[in-house]
Amino acid sequence: MPSSSAPPSRDGGPPNSPRLSALHGRVEALVERMRPWSWLWPPIAFAAGLGSFFLVERQQWLGALLALGMLAAWVLLLSESLIGRLLARRGYPTLPHGVTLFIAQMIHQETLFFSLPFLLATTVWSSGQALFTLLLIGLAVFSIIDPLYYRVADRFRWLYFAFHAQCVFLVVLVTLPIMLRLTTGQSLKLALAAMLLFSLPSLLHLTARQRGRRWLMVLTLLPLLAGLAWVGRIWVPPANLWLGSAALSPAFDVAARSPRGELRLTPDALADSGLYAYTAIRAPRGLREEVFHVWRHQGEVIDRISLTIEGGREAGYRAWSHKRNFPDDPAGAWRIDVMTDSGQRIGLVRFRVAEGEEASLADGRELLTGLQGRGLRRLVPGRGGDDPAERPSAGQGDTPAGVNGQVESE
Repeated sequence: MPSSSAPPSRDGGPPNSPRLSALHGRVEALVERMRPWSWLWPPIAFAAGLGSFFLVERQQWLGALLALGMLAAWVLLLSESLIGRLLARRGYPTLPHGVTLFIAQMIHQETLFFSLPFLLATTVWSSGQALFTLLLIGLAVFSIIDPLYYRVADRFRWLYFAFHAQCVFLVVLVTLPIMLRLTTGQSLKLALAAMLLFSLPSLLHLTARQRGRRWLMVLTLLPLLAGLAWVGRIWVPPANLWLGSAALSPAFDVAARSPRGELRLTPDALADSGLYAYTAIRAPRGLREEVFHVWRHQGEVIDRISLTIEGGREAGYRAWSHKRNFPDDPAGAWRIDVMTDSGQRIGLVRFRVAEGEEASLADGRELLTGLQGRGLRRLVPGRGGDDPAERPSAGQGDTPAGVNGQVESE
């Protein structure tokens, strides 16, 4: 790349830059060759995301390598934009707008389709997370409809930059737990910060006609956007955590790390024996995270029990909480939300306390959720589903039991 002291052309125009012109020519030629095959890019990105999602458990280095490739594409996009502006200010030739927009579209498609497997697998579809994932699917469809994408990019710049900021959010949210073993909460906070930073061009274009009050409006809208994003974090799926299985039981075999017994959940039965909530949470190898069993009665929080999990166990990290003290009138709908420390829902368990047959039956059976419940794990080579013989021995990757909102040692 020529320096800023490159001699100007004889006619007083932009500085001569034969090397830069040759580089631009090669890039333009490459883009023209790729255009007819651009329809292949979204399925390739989706396959890479799917591979990274599964490989992060058994071949973490390969999953991290795929995530690094996506992150490198974003570095290329951001550096190209910055370098292009610096060259233009100094009078050097830059890539045509159509070429840079095509490259940006490819990277947006890569981001959205790479992230889809992570969010499809970790979304709790009976919650507001479904809206976030459906929005992601809509953005992915938008990115492959060329007339719509280019129209928005050319005529609605503020909307285009908002779309760009959302893609940056996904990049950080999905890749950092894989590459740096950051917790879900840490990744979410960094993703929100990155999104706010890259929302600035959108806000500047949105307030372009408000000359005198432009920065005042931006400084007002930015905290408002930050507040809305933080409040809405519960709707964001934890892209690298999901509930593999769950069970309710009146007893628990600590040595085997397994729920035991059977109980009809009537008020008297709960008062006598209490209730165990068991969950197996899937997480990438090396990830250590604090999660919570939040017990709710008729929507009201009754107990919040802290548990620490570690990733890497194929059947999921087994965690359980034991609730002994129930309200005087425990009848009604109960729900146990499995939450991250940042307020994202990993999964939930529902049951009903009532008299007679209307009461739920806590029989200790592990109900499969997530990928296990959908049977998708059987599509991964070397995984045979839920055969007990394939599970690691007791004591591998387990957490102490929580009693009445407190954690006790085993």
